[in-house]
Amino acid sequence: MSMSSKQRLLAAIQGGKPDRLPVTTHQLMPYFLNKHMGGISNDEFFEQMGMDGIVWIVPHKPDESRGEYCDPSQGEPGFLESKRISTDNWRISSEELEHPNYKTVRFTITTPKGNLTTVLQSNEMTTWVSEHLIKEKTDIDIIAEFMTSPTCDIDEVNRTAQRYGDKALIRGHIPCFDIFGQPGTWQDACCLVGTEKMIMATFDDPKWVHSLLKMLQQRKIDFMKTTKGANYDIWELGGGDASTSVISPDMFNEYVAGYDTGIIAAVHQAGQRVVYHTCGGMMPILEDIAAMGPDAMETFTPPDMGGDSDLAEAKKRIGSKVCMIGGWDQFHYFEDCTEEETRRQVRNCFEQAGEGGGYILSPSDHFFDADVELIKAFADEARKCVY
Repeated sequence: MSMSSKQRLLAAIQGGKPDRLPVTTHQLMPYFLNKHMGGISNDEFFEQMGMDGIVWIVPHKPDESRGEYCDPSQGEPGFLESKRISTDNWRISSEELEHPNYKTVRFTITTPKGNLTTVLQSNEMTTWVSEHLIKEKTDIDIIAEFMTSPTCDIDEVNRTAQRYGDKALIRGHIPCFDIFGQPGTWQDACCLVGTEKMIMATFDDPKWVHSLLKMLQQRKIDFMKTTKGANYDIWELGGGDASTSVISPDMFNEYVAGYDTGIIAAVHQAGQRVVYHTCGGMMPILEDIAAMGPDAMETFTPPDMGGDSDLAEAKKRIGSKVCMIGGWDQFHYFEDCTEEETRRQVRNCFEQAGEGGGYILSPSDHFFDADVELIKAFADEARKCVY
């Protein structure tokens, strides 16, 4: 019996065997849609490509009983952004700085005990941090005292879920820190401090690192407590700074699993599902990630893209415990190859990880440039992979 896109994706996430191999993508970058697809919407992309649809939605709202309100300086939230929550003691302002190459914006968080500043830069593809928010160790005391914690806008989520019905999976991400952050606790801290500085701090001042991580973890757990009744299909947690391309397995277990496991528990207590996202090396920590209890794991980045994943080995080791999402090499099979090579690689992925279900074929994270005809071949061949 033929399944809808949502039914198919959920069957795999729950470890089951759908009618055929689910095929989707992680995120659709505005750069790709504008440059290669004529500016069409996410929904139009999934329909035109014949892929199983995903809708990202991350609506936050203030708790007025705590004196919170939406940040009046933010304007309309951008790509995968949420409404920022302000109070009279946590106010964010911004100013654009002159730069010869990139859009450069300095953000200032004003609190009764001092200001915190960070600078973001952007090009047509993406945004990055050029000045980190936390510069002194005492800055986390200011954050701990005054930072806000958002509330899930359940009504907005449920309106979106009702509008899409069975056409698409409703997906969100665990809240990131204001202005710029990541869903995972360690990754959020790296965005605030800098990855290299965070790694060095685990050796120089581990007590301080744990204080920062506990503070960020609690904010995420507090948010998840407000999601009961929100019709999400899956949440995303994690990020690349926790991969073994960046830190050791020992560091992962102490500074990543030690905090994100608690968040996963809070997700499940709220009646929700979660996928753990690791872009980069993950083979040495496959069982460690699975032991945290996520419903699914991604991205299984292949070696030719800078990762280390072996889909067949991963399937043997953790495929019976969690759904596997990803494993596709978009660098080499969405560009500069033949349709036959793309189709053959789809079959390779299905043969390595598809047995028994519990696998969703997807690019290993997002992509910026791609040959549209190769994407069509990718989706078409996946639809022919029938159980």
